[in-house]
Amino acid sequence: MLEELFFEIGVVLIIAAALSMIAYRFRQPLIVAYIITGVVAGPSLLALTDSPEIFDVMSQIGVAFLLFTVGLGLNWRNIKDVGGIALATGVGQVLFTSVAGFLVGILLGFDPLTSGYLGVAFAFSSTIIIIKLLMDKEDLDTLYGRISIGFLLVQDFIAMLILLGLSSVGTGASLQTVLVTILLKAVVLIPIFWIVSTKLLPPTLKYVAKSQELLFIFAIAWCFLVAGILVYVGFGVELGALIAGITLSSSVYYREINARIRPLRDFFLVIFFIVLGTRLGLESFSTTIIPSILFSLFILIGNPLLVMFIMRSLGYHPRTGFLCGTTVAQISEFSFIVIIVGISIGHLNESVLAVATAVGIITITASSYLIEHNERIFQKIQGLFRWLEPHTALPSEFKIEHKPVKILLFGFHRTGEELLPAIKMMKQSYEVVDFDPVTLRELAELGEPSIYGDVGDENFLEEIKADKARLIISTIPDFVISTSLLTFLKSRSYAGVIVVSVHSQEEAQYCYELGATYVIIPPVLSGKKFSEILSKTKTAKRSWQAMVKNL
Repeated sequence: MLEELFFEIGVVLIIAAALSMIAYRFRQPLIVAYIITGVVAGPSLLALTDSPEIFDVMSQIGVAFLLFTVGLGLNWRNIKDVGGIALATGVGQVLFTSVAGFLVGILLGFDPLTSGYLGVAFAFSSTIIIIKLLMDKEDLDTLYGRISIGFLLVQDFIAMLILLGLSSVGTGASLQTVLVTILLKAVVLIPIFWIVSTKLLPPTLKYVAKSQELLFIFAIAWCFLVAGILVYVGFGVELGALIAGITLSSSVYYREINARIRPLRDFFLVIFFIVLGTRLGLESFSTTIIPSILFSLFILIGNPLLVMFIMRSLGYHPRTGFLCGTTVAQISEFSFIVIIVGISIGHLNESVLAVATAVGIITITASSYLIEHNERIFQKIQGLFRWLEPHTALPSEFKIEHKPVKILLFGFHRTGEELLPAIKMMKQSYEVVDFDPVTLRELAELGEPSIYGDVGDENFLEEIKADKARLIISTIPDFVISTSLLTFLKSRSYAGVIVVSVHSQEEAQYCYELGATYVIIPPVLSGKKFSEILSKTKTAKRSWQAMVKNL
């Protein structure tokens, strides 16, 4: 059994890797390669997945980790800024798409009940796919990214209500009873989680953050614990994982937790998209091709335009509306669930699922390209919407530029503490990075900008955009950390000044070969002496290089 499962997972991942390399070679979204892997390995073609329940569990873990990291990154100020527009757009889009989808179904010859199911099912978009695509584009924290995630979560909430209603039809329970039960549970759970996140978690995190591995395993355990509790009381794994992330989002350690979880999340997400592909059967394509294409065009073209008009009516620029609209140009996992529930209670014929499957394949694949190139697409069609442009833009629509700091100081103990006054004298933005909670608390009390994180973690370096700084100084005399940092910056074609620390001349020589501008050897060069050098050379790379030549 174990050997067979190992073989299945191995073969599927090999296929995924091969298709991903092809997709990368032609600059295509990797998510498409993952979904195609599922189609190839699934029952429609090679039928390699004989243990679907194992893959389902792995894919569910990927969804949980994804929403956990989304919760970690939730900024309550941003939520307040976009909450109203997200709610209005989410509700408006679901209502208008449901009605329009119903009319499309009628025009295609479906009966009113089937048309109603299709309209409602196709009104929902995949939160998981969109978050992944926005993360890949680094657009998750842009205005349109925050609004999109907001109204996608609204969609998910509406979908859950609809599924509860359908379930009550199937079981005979009243919808009112189901909703009241959920509301009572929420009233009890919300205060409990608030107390835990504000009173119990801070001291616990302070303790576990003393060890990187302990922080990592604690974060995973917390995600599973909270998700498990919410599943036990009747909510979903997705909501539990999201709340688990939110409870940690106010911690100073959230960046490091996020960076540590990302590789694990990405692996399980690959499985999620492969599993999604296995469910997209090809058997009935020939009989459903016409309605599938028309419904797909409606979703790919109609939904973005619909969202754009809704947001324009609320005062937003057509560009913001269009970018948000591209995130609803595919159907969701909820779409399939709604159709399956409709079939199970006798409202729909099984052939309707074939239509949903075809629409899923077309829209998920096409929307990946649409989101990848949404800004370029709008630039080309912008002239068509000049008449919609307002005379002035809303303040929140001005693009939020990520402005990385000019100077990064890695490690504050001893040498770093002596360097900080010289850095402050440069009158440029700076930040101190350390993984000692005590040191960070001292820096916070002094009002110094600081971040908790592991300098040797490439994911963390990406999080803080280390390659955008003009001067990077690492006072951590660790050869592995220094070479990891240099390797990361070299892969990013870093052109600034990079100073690292090691223990010996041999290690220093290797660091110079990797691209270090200057190497500190603590036994040879004291922090005070280096502070004097820093005050003279500052961020000028030529001055540093000239000094190295004279050594």
